[in-house]
Amino acid sequence: MITKPHTILEQYYQLRTILDKKIDALFQTHQKNVACNKGCDLCCMDYKIFPIEFFAIKKELDKALIEQNNSSKNPDACIFLKKHECTIYLYRPFICRTHGLPLIFVNEEDEWQLSTCELNFKDFDFGKFTLDNTFEQDKLNSQLYQLNKKFIEALADKKYAETDLISIRNLKT
Repeated sequence: MITKPHTILEQYYQLRTILDKKIDALFQTHQKNVACNKGCDLCCMDYKIFPIEFFAIKKELDKALIEQNNSSKNPDACIFLKKHECTIYLYRPFICRTHGLPLIFVNEEDEWQLSTCELNFKDFDFGKFTLDNTFEQDKLNSQLYQLNKKFIEALADKKYAETDLISIRNLKT
């Protein structure tokens, strides 16, 4: 049985819903230590994302009236950042959704590594981070990678390899 790309996009949206619930819970847990709020755009860059995310976001943007900002003097800035606010916030990619959270991942030495925004957790005892109050980035990336692999295999044009990434900038509306 051949899986259609739109079916896999639905799985992506389901994974995004699960991710959002986990993110909301972590932001609640760490609300005293997280400076992220509307107007903070330190992490808003022109990221590269998997084709599945690109096409899922593109599908949503095709239905919405979104304005992109081409006036930034920073060539690495996200084109969907306008007046320090994300104009695609509801549709933003996974990488943007997890910014600000304490992320753990396995580094090149096969050791756990913690990553946090430089603006967050200034007065926090880093020894108090556990698997329960951090976000396992590798687990999410693995799930997203597997969905992307199925998605690109289902595309008729076979244009993408499983490790290809597409710039958010290419989402121009």
